[in-house]
Amino acid sequence: MRITLCLLTMLCFPSIQAGGRGNTNGNKKETVNQDVLPDGVRDSFTTTCATTKTGVPLKDCKNVLQDCLATDTLWTRCYEANITSCRVRGRFIHNFLRLMVNSSQEAEGRPTLEHTVRIPSSALQKSRGSATEKEVLLVATVINSTFFKLSPPRMRKGRRVIPVIKQVLGGLVLAVRAGSQPVRNLTQPVRLIFKHNKNVENGTCVFWQESQLNDGTGDWSTDGCETVDNGSEHICSCNHLSFFAVLMNPVLTVDKLNAVRLSYITYIGSALSIFFTIISLIIYICLQRQRPEKAIGVHLQLSGALLCLHLSFLLCSFWVWQDEEGWVCKGLGLFLHWSLLATVCWLALEGFHLYLLLVRVFNIYVRRYLLKLSLVGWGIPTLIAGICGILDVYGKYSLDVKDDTKPISTSQICWMSSKFPHRLLVSYVTTVAFPSLVILCNICMLGLVVFKLWRLRARGGGSSGWKKMNRERLWKDCTTVLGLSCVLGLPWGLASTTYISYSGIYLFTILNSLQGVFMFLWSVALTCKPRTDHSSSSRDPSSQKVMTTSFNN
Repeated sequence: MRITLCLLTMLCFPSIQAGGRGNTNGNKKETVNQDVLPDGVRDSFTTTCATTKTGVPLKDCKNVLQDCLATDTLWTRCYEANITSCRVRGRFIHNFLRLMVNSSQEAEGRPTLEHTVRIPSSALQKSRGSATEKEVLLVATVINSTFFKLSPPRMRKGRRVIPVIKQVLGGLVLAVRAGSQPVRNLTQPVRLIFKHNKNVENGTCVFWQESQLNDGTGDWSTDGCETVDNGSEHICSCNHLSFFAVLMNPVLTVDKLNAVRLSYITYIGSALSIFFTIISLIIYICLQRQRPEKAIGVHLQLSGALLCLHLSFLLCSFWVWQDEEGWVCKGLGLFLHWSLLATVCWLALEGFHLYLLLVRVFNIYVRRYLLKLSLVGWGIPTLIAGICGILDVYGKYSLDVKDDTKPISTSQICWMSSKFPHRLLVSYVTTVAFPSLVILCNICMLGLVVFKLWRLRARGGGSSGWKKMNRERLWKDCTTVLGLSCVLGLPWGLASTTYISYSGIYLFTILNSLQGVFMFLWSVALTCKPRTDHSSSSRDPSSQKVMTTSFNN
């Protein structure tokens, strides 16, 4: 009889199941031999094969999830209750870990290669309850996140709240169960490790919290969980056991088709900007001769910087097709970086000049004003680009693009070399932090313009006059504000939308590639201004005062 039982045990459970190598996509599975397990860990199924002590057949662990989903009760509670008493048939189950561990030691297991569970001994002892056995059953499984139904948004004041899209890392949820007692309010947290790739950021550790309505829905909660991201994995420290996941914000990637479309939009827009910027320079030069205003001189410098920026971008994009990374590509990368910095500097000076006009209206005297602005607008970019050139920052920059036929394709441009070790730091400081600060200041300046327009309107005719003029001249004020937005470079602020959707990427690309065209329209508006000054200044002082941008030396 004993020999028969031993044979049945060996046939039913020939080896221990300690986890699969892959996920629900069907990657290679991993089976751990009992001889290589650490002390205190053994197979929990070596004592029974097909029935419980009462003679009731055990459920197959493969069918527990489907059976619980088919019941009328809460499937999560059903799953937690049955996963610890089910039966494993065969050598292994995908994404499943079931072990007997010593409660006096920390337990560690891996249901998949992407998920690791570490439970301190205090949590295991608490899960044991009043039982005298030192060994505790530990179960860890991975479940598809689509089975977790979010509660519908509540109605607020007759309006339905738009649900927030919550994306789970890998689409997988890690379920952890230990012992026979609930495990909550731990002093030593349970550690759950979720591996991820570089296209994931801002991950947050959460657990599944059932709805109070007991309707099978719920929501993800962060209570009792802390998140640490070390670059390749999220480490969750939670004070309880439950269903765990990582909510994440993926980095928006561009496939090859959209990359080609965006490239064509950029090339065409830059070519148009070069053409219209040249015309704008001619217009500003003519205006400078007719009426030497300081603002026209600032617009002239900004147009020159934009011309260099779009021209250098096209040169860098086409010259990179050369095979070797020579001094020409490095020089073009320096030219592109210098042009970008010059454009940002002159955008900042546009905002500074507008500040002088609107805040310090009277008693302004700056000797050699344009010369000093030119030293800042051209000097700072030259200094920064020169230092970067000495440090050998520039060269070919490679950008990975997804493709349907190939895993990854590469797009290149003459810019900061991908081989430079501190490229990310230099790029962040000079092309992200500095432009963001300038755009923020210019947004404040535009807000000041809108406030001044409102004050001048109200002062011109009282509340009734303001309403009347608002109907008659609202389009003119909107045109002024829109033109100043382009001159101050506010479309560059749309860079933040490129991390959200394709629409943001296309909008940012179109508006900024056509910035030279917008500068041309602003130059045309300045050309037409003297013709309307006499007829509209008495009726509409607000827009004219904003457009009047000269002050004496």
